[in-house]
Amino acid sequence: MYAVIETGGKQYKVSVGDHVDVELLEANAGDLVELPRVLMIADGDQVQVGKPVLEQAKVTARVLGTMRAPKVIIFKYRAKEHYRRKTGHRQDLTQLRIESIQA
Repeated sequence: MYAVIETGGKQYKVSVGDHVDVELLEANAGDLVELPRVLMIADGDQVQVGKPVLEQAKVTARVLGTMRAPKVIIFKYRAKEHYRRKTGHRQDLTQLRIESIQA
């Protein structure tokens, strides 16, 4: 059984027991969070697809902690103009372990 959820503007395919890194959530380590935006649930041959979400479905996950993604380097350059700009970005992430999928 797996589900496709949406959080932080991104979609993730998750199963029970999976570890997934999502955009930062307002939760502490050890908390249970509900992810109500379930787009699809598949259990063997049975597939439920929402329009756009499944109303009664929810995914429960436990917060393992927060972390920061690897640095992404942004380098702007224009040839022959002595224009160079180098910046970086590290996104804050929340680590989740999927506890249950309820259809």
